[in-house]
Amino acid sequence: MNSLSQLDQVKTTPWSGGRSPWSVEYGKIMMWFFLLSDAFTFSSLLVYYGAQRFTKFTWPDPDLVFQSIPGVMDSGAPLVFVGIMTFILIMSSVTMVLAVEAGHRRSKNEVVGWMIATIIGGFMFLGCQALEWTHLHHEGFWWGTIPKAEELQHFFVGPVSNVAAQQFANLFFTITGFHGFHVFTGVLLNIIILIMTINGTFEKRGHYLMIEKVGLYWHFVDLVWVFVFTFFYLV
Repeated sequence: MNSLSQLDQVKTTPWSGGRSPWSVEYGKIMMWFFLLSDAFTFSSLLVYYGAQRFTKFTWPDPDLVFQSIPGVMDSGAPLVFVGIMTFILIMSSVTMVLAVEAGHRRSKNEVVGWMIATIIGGFMFLGCQALEWTHLHHEGFWWGTIPKAEELQHFFVGPVSNVAAQQFANLFFTITGFHGFHVFTGVLLNIIILIMTINGTFEKRGHYLMIEKVGLYWHFVDLVWVFVFTFFYLV
């Protein structure tokens, strides 16, 4: 008892650090630090892509590269499929917001429902990305590989550049793959949180703060996709 009282006394001294200026829980601050460092990584990749894109006289046209709906049609629908992917990911962010809000009200059943919806959205996005990768690989794009000369000209408006096509392929699969890895990690975290919610872990703790922490990560992944979508599919 004496040792515990001494520890409590130390915490009240002027050198203990006092009250957090933002009144934010430690784990949430650490999540923000992680997301900030991850933002630097994505930023460096996208800046490098932009540097390659705008220092080349020619570049694969997104409307020509991404004009298929895998399994439905091979051409004639520019950016439709990626639009569907983006909508799915944004809607999963909405369901995550609803899960966090339900957690604030400590409504276990609603949290479970919205987390399941978020997980389904994440898997749907990953499935769509796998279909897109498979289609582009079938077209001839891959790390270190581009379509043959007679096929490559279909993806350019104007002069054809093998160097530009190879840079595009390498960076596309690297950056979207890195983002897909983050989405997959987020889905796994959401599954863990869902299991903990079903088991009543957060009810015992008296709060659902962990839902909010994982929600920050999920919203970050969605925000990064907006920039990836802009750089690769629109510019």
